[in-house]
Amino acid sequence: MIRPNPAPEHLRFRTSTYSDRSDCVAVADVGGGAVVRDSKHPERCHLVIPSHEWGALLGVLRHQSA
Repeated sequence: MIRPNPAPEHLRFRTSTYSDRSDCVAVADVGGGAVVRDSKHPERCHLVIPSHEWGALLGVLRHQSA
């Protein structure tokens, strides 16, 4: 689900240690899933991903990097 407003300030976003910090996404864990935003434009929309879909995505990414 795409949310039009920025994520609440209490969320702690992180970026991958593999990214260059200027061209990546930032992720915050929330109960029931994750919130993803563009690190270059954190004030814009963010994407809310339910936990089962987030887990499936991470599983695919781990499998591809192996």
